[in-house]
Amino acid sequence: MKKAVMIIFRVLAAVICLLILFLLGVFIYHRVMLSRERPLISQPTGVMTEVGGGKMCVYTEGSGEHTIVFMSGYGTPSPILDFKPLYDKLSDECRIAVVEKFGYGFSDETDAPRDVDTMLSQTREALKNSGIEGPYILCPHSASGIEAIYWAQTYPEEVEGIAALDIAVPGYHEESGDSIFLDKVMYYMVNSGLFRLVDTNSLEWGINSPYLTADEKAQYKALIYARRGSKTMMHEAEWCKKNMQTISDNGVPDVPMLFFISKQQAKVQFPNDPDKYLQLYRNYTDNKQEYIDMDCGHYVHVEDPDRAASEIKRFIGELGQ
Repeated sequence: MKKAVMIIFRVLAAVICLLILFLLGVFIYHRVMLSRERPLISQPTGVMTEVGGGKMCVYTEGSGEHTIVFMSGYGTPSPILDFKPLYDKLSDECRIAVVEKFGYGFSDETDAPRDVDTMLSQTREALKNSGIEGPYILCPHSASGIEAIYWAQTYPEEVEGIAALDIAVPGYHEESGDSIFLDKVMYYMVNSGLFRLVDTNSLEWGINSPYLTADEKAQYKALIYARRGSKTMMHEAEWCKKNMQTISDNGVPDVPMLFFISKQQAKVQFPNDPDKYLQLYRNYTDNKQEYIDMDCGHYVHVEDPDRAASEIKRFIGELGQ
């Protein structure tokens, strides 16, 4: 019996040692690759502007009577590249601006709190310092819907309208029971190097979009490994529910809104009752805005940029009518 116990103990010890060596090897490989990939992201795609002691990256293109500000969802490693499939179809008629929050894309990290008021003030300052004046049409994706709604609640004179790409709205967390656990798992996977074992073809970010060049895809991949595990992103996730409560307490903003709603995301979040997800947006705005249920995934701007662009142009054309 004692001999069997010793054999089991030695096998377990060997397995643990092999696991430690494997994780150490992955981590070392990750650090080496980060060094090799650094030249891919050393030159920002956009302009770095001073904001609150750090630098945020703002990308602009196109011109026109209206300015569309793209605001990325939580955890998107490269907002500038991620939104490209959509803004390339809009910049022929509008001026577009992509603001990369602290911790995202080419922007610095920050120790500033990630409450919605602070994040909005930083976004507004980045636009102002870049010479991009309002009023704006906000085009938020996912969690940045919190910031866009707060913007319209707090500074309605700066917001012409909101074209919302499957955003988070009040009621979402209460219904979905969303947890920060998966965010922490992702944080550790990226920083340990384990995320390099994930097939990038399985990711829903714009890295797989046919609208990106091979060089842009390589840059996006480098930004995933360099930025997706930022501490600033993790702090933002920790603030998410508090920020949602803030906009919930302030009521529905009085600006025109166009909601793109992912039917696939509805099935993911509420598998037993997907219609509940679709109704969240209608209930929040008392069915007084415009809603388009999309037959695609959560990254609407990546999966169906043609329809999104067409509907946004129509929405803009009808503003003020």
